[in-house]
Amino acid sequence: MKSGYSGILHILKHIVLIFLVFFSISKVLPAQKSASFDIHQLFKNGSITIQNREAEIFQEDNYQGIKLSKKEGEGLAWINDVDFSDGIIEFDVRGENVKQHSFVGIAFHGQDNETFDAIYLRPFQFKETDLKLRRRGIQYISLPQFTWRRLREQFPEKYENEVTSSPDPDAWIKMRVVIDGSVISVFIDNGKEPVLVVKKLTTTKSGKLGFYVGDTSGGDFANLRVTKK
Repeated sequence: MKSGYSGILHILKHIVLIFLVFFSISKVLPAQKSASFDIHQLFKNGSITIQNREAEIFQEDNYQGIKLSKKEGEGLAWINDVDFSDGIIEFDVRGENVKQHSFVGIAFHGQDNETFDAIYLRPFQFKETDLKLRRRGIQYISLPQFTWRRLREQFPEKYENEVTSSPDPDAWIKMRVVIDGSVISVFIDNGKEPVLVVKKLTTTKSGKLGFYVGDTSGGDFANLRVTKK
């Protein structure tokens, strides 16, 4: 009887040990939660806040999204009630091959309409024959302090780079922005190597998330997916 009781205790100890190991691993491994956003429904529900632009929804083949109008100054489309810190931001974006009038991307860690980080494309530079200009195909900024102009003057070619795959500047482009602490990496069209890797210029660790267009630019955005770490 005693030996049977001891056997049961031995089994229970193993079960408890397995549970403790599993629990410890689950605490160590980062929890990741992915969410895809129905941009049409968010817009209809008033769950997207538009800043300095007109916006409308559209449906086109596999792209269901939002179109931001052209206007002077920077424009934003904040996704309401989404606070983002670390993780992955994936979306499709379309600018156009119009020189100095197409700047399209994503804003994150937003505190307000003037204070945020952003990654954006300059599609009109993708196929530029001048190598110096082609190296300005993608840009990181951290407003209001670190504008593209200041970064280019003080840190030439450090916060902008060439989009090496040279996609069609008038076509849809898939962007994947990976934010891991202070390191930001950007991948284009399922590429395995990042086209831009930079270190964040501010200590802001979280904030609002939304689509971004630069001065005089409009843009189309679709298929937003966010994985939070």
